[in-house]
Amino acid sequence: MSLFHVIGFGLNLLLTLCCWFVSVISMNWLNDGEIMTTKTLLGDGEQIVMKLWEGIAELSSKIYHCYPQYVVAKKWWRKLLIAWVLLWIIVSFSVFWYMSTQAYEKRKETLTSMCDERARMLQDQFNVSMNHVQAMSILISTFHHGRNPSAIDQSTFARYTDRTAFERPLTSGVAYAVRVLHSERKEFEKKHGWSIKRMDILEQTPVHKDDEYDRDGLEPSPIQEEYAPVIFAQDTIAHVISVDMLSGKEDRENVLRARESGKGVLTAPFKLLKTNRLGVIKTFAVYKTDLPSNATPNERIQATDGYLGGVLDIESLVEKLLQQLASKQTILVNVYDTTNISHPISMYGSNVSSDGVQHVSALNFGDPFRRHEMRCRFKQKPPWPWLAITTATGIIVIALLIGQIFHATINRIAKVEDDYQKMMMLKKRAEAADIAKSQFLATVSHEIRTPMNGVLGMLHMLMDTGLDVTQQDYVSTAQASGKALVSLINEVLDQAKIESGKLELEAVCFDVRATLDEVLSLFSGKSQEKGVELAAYISDKVPDVLIGDPGRFRQIITNLMGNSIKFTEEGHIFVTVHLVEEVIESAEEFKMESSLKSTLSGLPVADKRQSWRNFVVFNQEGSCASFASSSLDQINLMVSVEDTGVGIPLEAQSRIFTPFMQVGPSIARIHGGTGIGLSISKCLVHLMKGEIGFVSLPKIGSTFTFTAVFTNARCKNEQKIQQINNQSNSVSSDFHGMRALIVDPRTVRAKVSLYHMKRLGVHAEVVSDLSYLRTENGVTNMILIEQEVWDTDLEKSSLFVKNLRRINASVSPKLFILANPINSSRAGVSANGFPIPFVIMKPLRASMLAASLQRAMGVGNKGNCSNGELPGLSLSKLLQGRKILVVDDNNVNLRVAAAALKKYGADVVCTDTGKKALTFLQPPHQFDACFMDIQMPEMDGFQATKKIREMESDINSRIKLGQLPPEAYGNVSSWKVPILAMTADVIQATYEECQKCGMDGYVSKPFEAEQLYQEASRFFHVKPNQNT
Repeated sequence: MSLFHVIGFGLNLLLTLCCWFVSVISMNWLNDGEIMTTKTLLGDGEQIVMKLWEGIAELSSKIYHCYPQYVVAKKWWRKLLIAWVLLWIIVSFSVFWYMSTQAYEKRKETLTSMCDERARMLQDQFNVSMNHVQAMSILISTFHHGRNPSAIDQSTFARYTDRTAFERPLTSGVAYAVRVLHSERKEFEKKHGWSIKRMDILEQTPVHKDDEYDRDGLEPSPIQEEYAPVIFAQDTIAHVISVDMLSGKEDRENVLRARESGKGVLTAPFKLLKTNRLGVIKTFAVYKTDLPSNATPNERIQATDGYLGGVLDIESLVEKLLQQLASKQTILVNVYDTTNISHPISMYGSNVSSDGVQHVSALNFGDPFRRHEMRCRFKQKPPWPWLAITTATGIIVIALLIGQIFHATINRIAKVEDDYQKMMMLKKRAEAADIAKSQFLATVSHEIRTPMNGVLGMLHMLMDTGLDVTQQDYVSTAQASGKALVSLINEVLDQAKIESGKLELEAVCFDVRATLDEVLSLFSGKSQEKGVELAAYISDKVPDVLIGDPGRFRQIITNLMGNSIKFTEEGHIFVTVHLVEEVIESAEEFKMESSLKSTLSGLPVADKRQSWRNFVVFNQEGSCASFASSSLDQINLMVSVEDTGVGIPLEAQSRIFTPFMQVGPSIARIHGGTGIGLSISKCLVHLMKGEIGFVSLPKIGSTFTFTAVFTNARCKNEQKIQQINNQSNSVSSDFHGMRALIVDPRTVRAKVSLYHMKRLGVHAEVVSDLSYLRTENGVTNMILIEQEVWDTDLEKSSLFVKNLRRINASVSPKLFILANPINSSRAGVSANGFPIPFVIMKPLRASMLAASLQRAMGVGNKGNCSNGELPGLSLSKLLQGRKILVVDDNNVNLRVAAAALKKYGADVVCTDTGKKALTFLQPPHQFDACFMDIQMPEMDGFQATKKIREMESDINSRIKLGQLPPEAYGNVSSWKVPILAMTADVIQATYEECQKCGMDGYVSKPFEAEQLYQEASRFFHVKPNQNT
């Protein structure tokens, strides 16, 4: 069946379902030609669903009987079903968003209306008060400047302003300053009996009590062209009489602007005297005569007699307005002076609000220079959009019901397809098992081949001894069986090479924190035996669940930690996991962690930043931007394993990732291991699209860092994610809401403890010593003290326990000691019946920590020729009297090879290392050939051969140039000893690899007469005296 038929049938089915659903809704929606209300439609919802179920059941029956040939794979139907559900989820969210937006816009319109109304009324009331003040300017112009003598004095002005204060309820006081030229100053001061005082001295202390203020103590106003002393003032501000308004900076600017413009001018907000509330002063100019509206500024200045100012209490004005306009839905009002838009001045209100909706209304107080605005917000949070929620939920429920019906129908149709898929799955499992078997056989057969070489070699040597007929038969039988086994192993290796292919990584959901806990548990016993502190920390920015290969990820960390445990005798091993982006953005934070106070155990460590200095991601320009623009599902992890071990010698660091390489020749004897762990880790890191590096300082320690790319599991396999989260929550559910105090002076160590407590849902706080004890934050359920702090001063520890019991007499918190393996003696402090602290052994893991807290808190083959045949005789002729060097680190293989060559008359010299071979083969020497093992510690056969060829090439060139005499080198002008490789691995020991390093060929172990003759005949010839 073609894919076209499958898609066509699916679309036909979906279209039929949609048309039927629309027809049912239409029939129920229209009733006697009228459109039913939403309430009526929802009331008939049950009847609609029943009709829908009956119709789809009938349709599915027709499909099952009429289209039995259209049985397709379930994945297409599942995709169609998922698309259906996602479509209606999008529709429901769109409806919800639209209705919520409409509600938000309506709420915003309401706020706009209310705010504009308050702004308008505030302007009106302000203008009313200012009109009364301006009217007083006419009064002063008429009765003071228009009469001679003046009909107004200070007492008259004070009584008048006090009696008419009700007309200006928002003003704190009114004052009048007359214009005085410098030439008129002496006469003016003589007339009034006081001198003109300086304004800026009063500005420094604007708030005075009545009995503290001394007007005579003010300094006289400095000499200037004109003055504006206050001659009349309301009693509330009578202290400003005789003060020159032009001597104050801001008042001078307001006065000059007022007389030039002919309009009222406002000051910036300031604290009013006595009330200490915010207010402003509005200044009006009083002119000698009526000026035309088009008068120039100079004409206005010349016609100015004085200046009248009114002090307004803005806070009282706004409060009175809000009391008049009290409504059910209270709003918060703020009034700002926004003349300087970058630094607005708050004149009324606070910034506290629980709603983010805000409206700004402009205010016009009559001064074109100064700008003011009113900002309004709702005091209460907006109500839940229940109509939008119920509508969207109803759409989702109906869509899910239809999807369930569709799913049930398709499952019934695709039953045969299910059986087919199960069969295919079983087939794949069988194929995978076959591949796994081949890989297993390849590994095991390789390990079996090495001891088999010794067995066959010894049997071959035994055949050359004096045996009777029966013994020779037994040995021949054993030798034949051994050779048959070797042949079988060769075939298995060849088959495994064909079938194994490349290593592939899994892509499954896993909990990275649980995985790291498992690795800690693996090395917990070893770290406790050695007294090494072991800890792990994962950044909060790392997701809980990732998609990748947890087994390979665990293998890398296990290899790195295994090396750290092996080479660390004191101090700590610390594993950290961060996001690469986080490391790039927080470079300074990682720099600080290199100091002694920032290490886990206090011992110095290698700077971990040097371990990733050669990573491509840190050397590319704009690496941060590349991460930010990458897929949100891609997670780039950086894992560091830090230790305080012996470190790696500088000369060995270049080959640290070379397979089967050890740091030194004694490492394998002291610590064991094959030297392949780091090379495997490097291959796995590359498969994870990451990089690996290290930094190591001898006698300080090492830090290995690698990166790996995973996928965020937030949108994948929700069932698996939920299962992992449930496992994590089951551990921490008993501790949610509890509070803990962690006492630890070391920042990194405290961060580790805080990380594990946070995983359990415990709100923890860190302090540095026992003298810090807080009680205002509520009940503390548990206190975790570092063993180092507890043992430092037992008297202080005892006093801490007593104070703790006294403060928390009703609920005694549990006391825990975080102990390292090296100082895990149980604390014995018990003060007045206070329980002995519980000891929690490190390393900390979530499951172990939860179990400890729960217990304390009370909460869970070829035919081989026998000896004497022609190949053996030929070999005897070739090898007779030849001096041969045999190099092999395995003593059994060395004995077998030497015996085999001696059998054919060779003079054999044996050595077990590549370095010793260099000494033997230093020209001049008497060796005719060298048989070199490939896999050896310290220096393998390939490296040894390269050095031998370099040494020979150097001597040959110096002899050719005449720098060395040929007589000293046996009259040999060209030195090149034949070197044959010996190996048991027929896959790795290829002719190309041998030629590349300068070898002349290779022979497999144990020696076969045919192959040995074939290789030896290439550079050996039969000596003349041996011919018969």
